[in-house]
Amino acid sequence: MKSLLKISIPAFLIAATLGVFARNLDTVPVYSQYGFYSDEVEAIQRVMREWGVYDGEITGYFGPLTESAVRKVQRHHGLKVNGIADSATLNVLGIESASPATASQAEINLLARMISAEGRGEPYEGQVAIGAVIVNRMSHPSYPDTLAGVLYQDGAFTALVDGQFNQPIAESAYSAARDALNGWDPSGGAIFYHNPDKHNNQFMMDRPVIKRIGDHLFCD
Repeated sequence: MKSLLKISIPAFLIAATLGVFARNLDTVPVYSQYGFYSDEVEAIQRVMREWGVYDGEITGYFGPLTESAVRKVQRHHGLKVNGIADSATLNVLGIESASPATASQAEINLLARMISAEGRGEPYEGQVAIGAVIVNRMSHPSYPDTLAGVLYQDGAFTALVDGQFNQPIAESAYSAARDALNGWDPSGGAIFYHNPDKHNNQFMMDRPVIKRIGDHLFCD
């Protein structure tokens, strides 16, 4: 499992986010969920296949078939149906719950800053979806596995170029960052998003669209 604990954030940015934009120093648990690769996911798949609720391959990848099976288990056992292998779900599967990765407040603030910069004026669901795309990239083999690595990847986000990243953070972006880090993915597993009315980039235009939320298209 790729852990948020690996995240390395430049000192100057931590100072800024913890100074002007600091909140309580709590953490957000991050459990096995869509997009993760891990031994724990493999164990989850094995148990669910033995139970007859999962008929996919044992890959260790938490894809749509695994998520669907987890939801079936949760529904059958009266648990919160969120498709995330949280501690309660692991308990009914008989799998020892590992301590989940956590996101520090500085990391939440950093993600909130990008959500605000890229999604200011978008509906709340769209803001969460932007955060989810960033989280999805951290678990995708084609992208860096740290938050800072994804956000500062060359040319990845226009907000770093046009100055929006340095604007005050919208209050809703903090909640959106928490929801995205805790597994809510309104994007449907997207790793791209764009506003088709604001560019003519052919690569982005050619991406398969999963859904539209507000002004953004979320794509594979």
